[in-house]
Amino acid sequence: MFFSANAFAGNPLKKLGRGVCNIGFGVLEVPITIYDVNQEEGALASLTYGTFMGLGLTVARISVGLVEVVTFLMPLPGCPDDPNDAGWGYGPIMRPEWVVDPNHNSYNLFYQDTAVMD
Repeated sequence: MFFSANAFAGNPLKKLGRGVCNIGFGVLEVPITIYDVNQEEGALASLTYGTFMGLGLTVARISVGLVEVVTFLMPLPGCPDDPNDAGWGYGPIMRPEWVVDPNHNSYNLFYQDTAVMD
């Protein structure tokens, strides 16, 4: 057999799902980055710098997604599940791991806010 039992000690299916998500939704980096830059530096910076930075992050996220889909059965160096560890693993190549994280959850679309009160 080509892979040993330890080859599946991590989570290759999560890696595959993350890769497909990054390819499909990587373009969301543009509005997310524009929003982030607007919050930190203002509207003019977000329209120029935020747009260009978002386009660059889109290319990076889609490229990382392609690598994760192609290599989802193989653990990669420098990709452990714990960001403070070193070594091989099925963890994310790029942080944040997903395009939309709980910090960028407009209108509770991806992560449902089930709290009755804040």
